[in-house]
Amino acid sequence: MLKELINNGFGNELDLNCAEKIFYGGNQAYGLNLDADVLKAAAGFGGGMGIESVCGALTGGVMVLGKIFVESVAHQSNIKEITTEFLEAFEKEMGSMNCAALKKEYRTEELKCHHVIVKAAEVLDKIILEKKLCL
Repeated sequence: MLKELINNGFGNELDLNCAEKIFYGGNQAYGLNLDADVLKAAAGFGGGMGIESVCGALTGGVMVLGKIFVESVAHQSNIKEITTEFLEAFEKEMGSMNCAALKKEYRTEELKCHHVIVKAAEVLDKIILEKKLCL
């Protein structure tokens, strides 16, 4: 699903940031049918919202989860629990959700934040697969 898509270079030719790779990739991998104008919503979340706060791969993932699991509004869904599970699983694997800390630990000049993005995609795939089977 998304992890495989990212590992195969998805988004590299478009020079997508971390949030865009997850959101655009999620659109393709999970068949979300979002148009190009909607996808632009992820742009400002890259690089931890531009201030190295919460990793953009995670905020992109949260947007994917919202599209999949919210029918109308958040308060009428279990999105809070699903988002919490996603973020906690990622943090357990990577040691942080903070962009600056993740960049310090995992970013290289050659691969950029590829490892972080792939891990976010892997966790997202797992959560979506588990939750969709439960619906």
